[in-house]
Amino acid sequence: MPNFEIEHKFLIKKPSEETLLSLPNIRVLNISQTYTTLGARARKTQENGKITYVKTVKKHVTDLVRIEKEEEITEAEYNKMLTLKFKDSITLNKTRYVYPYKNKKIEIDIFPFWQNQAFLEVELETEDEEFSLPPFVEVIKEITGDKAYRNYALSKKIPKEEIF
Repeated sequence: MPNFEIEHKFLIKKPSEETLLSLPNIRVLNISQTYTTLGARARKTQENGKITYVKTVKKHVTDLVRIEKEEEITEAEYNKMLTLKFKDSITLNKTRYVYPYKNKKIEIDIFPFWQNQAFLEVELETEDEEFSLPPFVEVIKEITGDKAYRNYALSKKIPKEEIF
């Protein structure tokens, strides 16, 4: 049975690191991800000194839903995938803050190339499930269906920061 990823994605004003680190049960992940000619993403994640490598293939179903297949790989397999990086793309580096909020998993991605904005994703069980965002979050706009804000698109062209 395929693994479905159902999520809403928002462009938000970048919260302070102090605010994020004060959240209960916060996890901090340092992520490097590279898009390859294999049609797969190679990701290196570091959390609390532990490094994992994952190969991910996603298939678009709707703006909210994608089929996702992930498998942990070795460092050697990861390095091999890096040699197959799209020539016109960069490896994306980001810090991801993950925490539970009202029985949902919230992920906030902070990128080094933006000073004032970030991404927030909320993962859902169903497409019509209701959710709310944490009170400290200032949404600039929802970008769930906006292809310019997909990580693959960012690896090719980084949109300018929104003016606010």
